[in-house]
Amino acid sequence: MTHRLKAVAQLLALACVAGLLALLVWQLAHQQHPPPVGSIAPAFTLGQLDGSGPVSLASLRGRPVVLNFWASWCVTCKGEAPVLERDWNHYRSRGLVVLGIDKEDIASDARRFVAAHRLTFPILEDGTGQVTGTYGVVRQPETYVLNRRGRIVAHLAGPITAVGFAEKFRNAVAKAVA
Repeated sequence: MTHRLKAVAQLLALACVAGLLALLVWQLAHQQHPPPVGSIAPAFTLGQLDGSGPVSLASLRGRPVVLNFWASWCVTCKGEAPVLERDWNHYRSRGLVVLGIDKEDIASDARRFVAAHRLTFPILEDGTGQVTGTYGVVRQPETYVLNRRGRIVAHLAGPITAVGFAEKFRNAVAKAVA
């Protein structure tokens, strides 16, 4: 009886491992990949966190745009929020639009984050994660910089304040507003 119980337990463990492996393969096969640099940014329309109406990326064609995907619980997002606000204030007279895209967050937490960091650029809600998925965002923060033609000039999968990304971000924004 002990031998039979051991064999059943091993078979059950093997079935669990096979199921997890199948789930992993399915996830990898169906995972959205980020749009490549140089391509047209995928279009979307999202509502604003403050309720002031929807924003369509297509309506911003002709203006350089920074898309910053973040969440209120993201530690590194707290550090880059002042940088985004500073750059928004510095370049907005040259047409730059910064859009914060709050990913699958609780609206009240997002509002507290925005207030705590005194963010004045538009904050959009992606409660379902559909837009975030379209852009292949897998972690927070991730930032895309778009030129006036709506083409992606940079994709930074990490905080724009990080040593490896800070200069790339500044260069991409300068190139986009030129």
